[in-house]
Amino acid sequence: MKPVKIGLLGLGTVGGGTVNVLARNREEIARRAGRAIEVVHASARDLGKARICSLDGITLTDQPTAVVDDPEVRIVVELMGGTEAARDMTMRAIEKGKHVVTANKALIALHGNEIFDVARRKGVMVAFEAAVAGGIPIIKAIREGLSGNRIEWIAGIINGTGNFILSEMRDKGRAFDAALAEAQSLGYAEADPAFDVEGIDAAHKLAILAAIAFGKPIAFDKVYTEGIAHLTPEDLQHAEQLGYRVKHLGIARRTVEGVELRVHPTLIPARRLIANVNGVMNAILVQADAVGPTLYYGAGAGAEPTASAVVADLVDVVRTLTTDPDHRVPHLAFQPDALSDLAMLSIEDAETAYYLRMQAEDRPGVLAEVATILGDAGISIEAVVQPQPPQGATLAKLIMLSHPVRERQMNIALSQIEALDSISGKVTRIRVEQLDGD
Repeated sequence: MKPVKIGLLGLGTVGGGTVNVLARNREEIARRAGRAIEVVHASARDLGKARICSLDGITLTDQPTAVVDDPEVRIVVELMGGTEAARDMTMRAIEKGKHVVTANKALIALHGNEIFDVARRKGVMVAFEAAVAGGIPIIKAIREGLSGNRIEWIAGIINGTGNFILSEMRDKGRAFDAALAEAQSLGYAEADPAFDVEGIDAAHKLAILAAIAFGKPIAFDKVYTEGIAHLTPEDLQHAEQLGYRVKHLGIARRTVEGVELRVHPTLIPARRLIANVNGVMNAILVQADAVGPTLYYGAGAGAEPTASAVVADLVDVVRTLTTDPDHRVPHLAFQPDALSDLAMLSIEDAETAYYLRMQAEDRPGVLAEVATILGDAGISIEAVVQPQPPQGATLAKLIMLSHPVRERQMNIALSQIEALDSISGKVTRIRVEQLDGD
């Protein structure tokens, strides 16, 4: 059979990695797909830039529309980044009856529902494995490998930059700013790191995972998002002393009341495998009713890890080029007419335990005042740690671990605690998850 010809929108790190993987593994890929896959057209902003791949046989242009409109191109691979231009090119390709593969998590999180609807009407596929967790095949695992299960919850380290920063803070005692600077010097963090450290990148990915896990439309706007810039090395050290590690997690949980979607720093037991995922690596823990917990670990970014997922999507698309569109794997795992608008819970509805750290006057009775407020709010305490203050200090640290409680109850209690004359400044709060499958 004739090779399937594809066009790349974007020839940066992932685009170059995709060309290299397709070329290096050409025969193996053809054996899997049933025919060869060839890149024939690619667009790039800077035509003179040095590339990590060979451009032999590839027409290079600075006009993405030229790639999309090329009649030889049957599959468009969108690797541009951003959302507006990427959406326009994706929709243009779909309207022309071309399949699309993308690694763009923001595109899918913000416009996926619209894109999938148009693609279904046009009878084309939109594949997006590389949009979540780089080279880890988590989309396929949830959408296909676990299709016989009811997914209960997902908890993931899905941003390598944030995980690297927290690893540096824990292992080397670095402050957040110093750890961030190290991440930037190594190329793990952008000059403007907000998407990574504020949790927005992870929220994009979590919204996609939750839709596939629970059979609901993508709802990025419902994800509660909290970053890691307020954490200190002492918080990570105290967590260790209590038997926990701090990770920046994306958590999607289905309850009888609805679905929780939240990204925030989280204490998890140090004995959990996911607690020992360090550096820029990603990991996703999925709890399902039949199989129980499964953990997926690997590189969440990089040229060839991400290209691995892009090429896997290309193989899937090529395999189904002659398949009846109604018999393909649905974009969001469930049949389009079977998606349900599950209730979306606010962060105040979430129930979790808490790590609390506060600065209190070093005098008798303060702990009793705090405990009374917590007790009146229906919050019970699992552990209290009160490190010895330095000689002559008037303030002492008070660290508590609570039992699980609704967030709104904790909010009420913390506002009252912070209003006490004996408490100085804001109370540091980090949520605690056991991730034990219960």
